[in-house]
Amino acid sequence: MVDVAAAATHRDIKVIGLISTAHASSHFFQLTLPPIFLFIQRDFGLSYTELGATMTMFFVASGLAQTVSGFLVDRFGARAVLFGGLSLLAGSVLLMAAVTHYWMLWPLAILAGCGNSVFHPADYSILNASIGASRIGRAYGAHTFGGNIGWAVAPMFMLGAAAAFGWRGALIAASGLGFAILAGLIANRELLHYDRAGSKVKPAAGAMSAQSSTLALFMSTPILLCFGYFMLLSVALVGVQTFLPVTLDQLYATPAKIANAILTGFLIGSSAGILVGGYLADRFSRHERIVASGLAAAAVLFLLVGNAALPELALFAAVGFAGFLSGITTPSRDMLVRGATPRGSTGKVFGFVYSGLDAGSAVTPLCIGLILDHQRPSLVFWVMAAALACAIFTAVTLKRSSPAVPVPAE
Repeated sequence: MVDVAAAATHRDIKVIGLISTAHASSHFFQLTLPPIFLFIQRDFGLSYTELGATMTMFFVASGLAQTVSGFLVDRFGARAVLFGGLSLLAGSVLLMAAVTHYWMLWPLAILAGCGNSVFHPADYSILNASIGASRIGRAYGAHTFGGNIGWAVAPMFMLGAAAAFGWRGALIAASGLGFAILAGLIANRELLHYDRAGSKVKPAAGAMSAQSSTLALFMSTPILLCFGYFMLLSVALVGVQTFLPVTLDQLYATPAKIANAILTGFLIGSSAGILVGGYLADRFSRHERIVASGLAAAAVLFLLVGNAALPELALFAAVGFAGFLSGITTPSRDMLVRGATPRGSTGKVFGFVYSGLDAGSAVTPLCIGLILDHQRPSLVFWVMAAALACAIFTAVTLKRSSPAVPVPAE
């Protein structure tokens, strides 16, 4: 009995490592171009607007394709979609190394964004089907932590490779890393189970029924609440990650080095919170309480930062602790989505609700940019706190809403 339990634990740990590494590759590829923008700008004589447009195309394509990827996961299986998405992502980056004109980056960025869209629906489908129920919260935490590691590694990797081999060589090296991760996933494919859809109906008889029941699933109260939660959460987190240094400069004339160190503290605190949150999600079943308490405390800290001139050390501690508290809620958030997802619909549900992050990320920079243009930096922290408060409402309401959601016909 002990040997069986030990084997199951070893298998779970290996699967968590594989899928977390896959998620790290997704976040890594999101930041392959920005660190080498200066090199590309020098060779092609581009403006920052033109360079930024390339990343806009990447994320728009990723956001629009994510729900589609969820359907593909439920139809063809998470393994095949994950392998295909990573191949497309790494292959697109490899082709970027060969471009001779700036416009050639655009279609490749769109293809890369489509490849990036598969990770959330495929990863969660595999984790839900492969990991024991007693460890699923920690699996979710490790998955998100892996993504943060990918973000952290990319700038150092790309700048080092560009210094040694040029920006084209750096893209080739990044692509090679992606294909190496893909090879590891394929070699261990038998470990990667996935959430299989229920019995299928004949297309001629059931196509309309499948479409209506899928629409009913997406329009059901629990799934819409999940989507709203992700959208509201991204308003707060994108506000911090994108505009914190500028906001602190306007509000308190915080030096750029100090402001960026505070942002780094937030990201480190968030990563640490995610790991702690994984254990909490497995230990306690009231996940909405973990989400509510963590986000409420983070919102209070944001209001404190925005309305009190704290010493630099206290400012660093307040923002870092806010990151830790928000990070703690991440695995419980995913557990709430899991609880609202019918069997056989993991891909489409996680793909749809995670597109809420893209929706919030698209709107937030414009709104906060307008606030800062009007010299109202303290209002930025009120917006972030309000978004977290509304996210708490969606999480609590989700738990109280009926767990019975329609299962789409396949």
